[in-house]
This record gives sequence, C-alpha cells and structure tokens, in this order.
Amino acid sequence: MPLNRWKDRARQPAPSPVPSPTVPPWFLAALTQGPEHSEIDVDGCRVHLRTWGSRDLPPLILVHGGGAHSGWWDHIAPFFTQTHRVIAPDLSGHGDSGYREKYSPRTWAREVLAAAAAEGPAGRPTIVGHSMGGFVASAAASHYGRQIDSIVVIDSPLRDQAPEEATLRDRKRHASGYRSKEDILARFRPVPAQEVVLPYIWSHIAEQSVRKTPSGWSWKFDPAVFDVSLARQPANEEKLERSMAEMPCRIGYIRSESGLVSPEMAERIRSMLELRGPFVELAEAGHHPMLDQPLPLVATLRTLLEMWSIT
Repeated sequence: MPLNRWKDRARQPAPSPVPSPTVPPWFLAALTQGPEHSEIDVDGCRVHLRTWGSRDLPPLILVHGGGAHSGWWDHIAPFFTQTHRVIAPDLSGHGDSGYREKYSPRTWAREVLAAAAAEGPAGRPTIVGHSMGGFVASAAASHYGRQIDSIVVIDSPLRDQAPEEATLRDRKRHASGYRSKEDILARFRPVPAQEVVLPYIWSHIAEQSVRKTPSGWSWKFDPAVFDVSLARQPANEEKLERSMAEMPCRIGYIRSESGLVSPEMAERIRSMLELRGPFVELAEAGHHPMLDQPLPLVATLRTLLEMWSIT
C-alpha cells in the first residue's frame, strides 16, 4: 500500500467546551490532551490522522462510523495513552481526509493498516471499529489478519448494509450547502437516532462535523461513500457474518443494549464467536455508546485490552 507523509505532524488541542456544572471534569481533562494531527497518502488519497501517546507503545486504532470522523474519539482516546499509541483516522470521504472516486471497506481497511504503519510502529495493531467502522475492522482482519493483533467490533449488525447508509445517502439533496452554520448544526443528529445523547459531547462533535464552502456550510463527508451498498461488494467479502468465521486474529464484540443489534442477532453473534473472543453488552447504551455511555465504553475496552495483554 503506497504510504507517503505529506506534512509534519502538529499538535492541535481539541476545541474545549466552556466550563459548566453540566460538563464533567473528566471530559474537560480528556480534551486538554489534544491530539497530534498529520496526513499520509494511501493509494493516491490524502488521509488525515489524529494521534495520542508515545510511538513506543502498541498501536490502538479507533475507526469511526459512516458519515462520522476521528473527532468522535477525542474524549475516548486519552484514556488509553498510558498503554497504547492511539491512532484515529478520518477514513477517505470523511472528516478532513480526501475523496475517492469509489469507496469500499477493503479500501478503508488499507487506510487503517497504513495509519498503523505510519504512526504505530511498535507492534501489531488492535483495531476498534464502531458501526460501519466495525465492517472496516472486519475487512482488515479478513484480508490482513496476520498483520493485526486483534479487533473489537462495536454494535455492528449482521447485515450487508451499514446502519448509517440509507439515511445519510439522503443528505445528497443538501450537497449545495446550508446558508449558515447555525442552520446546519440545527440539523445535526445521530444516525441512527438514539434516546440519550450527552449534550457536551454532542456539541463538541457537531462543531467539528461541518465546514464552510463557497456555496455554504456542508457536512464533512462525501455523500458518495453511501452510493454503493456493502451488499454489492465482490463476493460479499466485507460481510461481517462471514468474515468473523474466517479472520485469523483475535476478536471481541461489544453490543449496545439499546442499539441496533436485537437479542436474537446478539445470540447469533455470540454463538459465532464461541471461544474465539469475548462478547460484552453495555447496559443502557444506545448505538453510539461514546455519546451516552462513554466511561463504561472506556472501561470495557480497557478490560479487553488488559485481558489480551496477559494471554
């Protein structure tokens, strides 16, 4: 996979919320540990990265969901800097990365592995993928599993279509832009929707999810990322159900109790994993646990990583 650094990394503190009784100290402390920002070239496309922690530590890759970006991990990543080099890429077509003519989970998987090679040289990476990012982690494990230590899939359902796909595809109607920043932020919603969203987290993410263009304000993703359903990828190779059974690395699965994975589907996933890896349920969590149950999510990931480090 072609890999060239485009510019020196620069530390840019994440935008901090105004101190308020409703904003807990842990969140403010996490944001003060702003990431370093850098860019690499992967197959001719610019890929933006956020990184935290020492390059001498094992790499931990955090992969966002469809239509999201690396900033969704700003308040999560700092909790792992004592044990890992944390790397959060903007997949091509998302955030501050470049666009491609075509997208696929396997292409994004190459980007994830390239990010690990560029910023996490001290060992094989662990990849954590949320929602559509779970399909990407699965594709990486299926095609490049010998280069990976382990993956953790967060609330990705057993089906070919990413849960964000249908709704976000409709936003192509607004490709020409919104008139004001206030107008577009007023329409910012989690996709799919969930009952609980912590407002201080949502505000931080929303501010980083839009950009001003000559035609107005727009979302920081290319609507074309949803033009091709995962179901139409060659031989269904990115299908989570099949790749789980074939991937050679370790795997863990985190289900959000109030997310997209039904109890019936959860049992199916649990039976597929058998003794290959842990299956954990986050109580009361919606599909986006970093929005409503961030600290339980951190505790669960820490537990999995510690367990794997001693086995």
